[in-house]
Amino acid sequence: MQDSDVTTSKLPCLGSLRWSPYVVGVGIGMLSWLVFLLVNKPLGMSTEVSKWSGWLASFFVGMDAVSENAYWASKTPKFGYSTVFLLATMVGAFLSATLGGTFRLEKVPHVWRDHQGGGVAKRMVAAFIGGFILIYGARMAGGCTSGHGISGTLQLAASGWLFFIAMFVAGIGTARVLFRGTDTPDPDNATTSSSTH
Repeated sequence: MQDSDVTTSKLPCLGSLRWSPYVVGVGIGMLSWLVFLLVNKPLGMSTEVSKWSGWLASFFVGMDAVSENAYWASKTPKFGYSTVFLLATMVGAFLSATLGGTFRLEKVPHVWRDHQGGGVAKRMVAAFIGGFILIYGARMAGGCTSGHGISGTLQLAASGWLFFIAMFVAGIGTARVLFRGTDTPDPDNATTSSSTH
């Protein structure tokens, strides 16, 4: 039996490196139903990120400057379901990586280093630009991967399906440009190489 067979089990445990996409998909669907039932809102977090970004910006440019911004003036931050969802997503990701044994602090991920070099400054600039484009685009579109991609598609909204198609096309195209060449082994799977028992 191969060790990798255990880590890709269709019945996930908290220590698994990878969960079955079918199990995760059902889980996200059930979570969406529960959120609609309890708070009557769709899954989403990019709006909340931009709200708290405005609050953070007030410490640097002043609350008056933030209030004069038309977007931030209409999106004042307040602690509620969306904030809990945003924080829970980060905590859940941390717990998943920690329990799965893959959590580590690194300035330059191995995939980037193997294709773009180990320069920290280049990586940070690229990450900032990419993050800016993502959040700006999400707010222009009125939703992100969770808002349009998950909540929109499960309601059969045309905007959700259009978002998903555009996301995959753009994501695959960008990955082919940045990470072109041969596949790079994932160090997370280094301990899951096949062995005979």
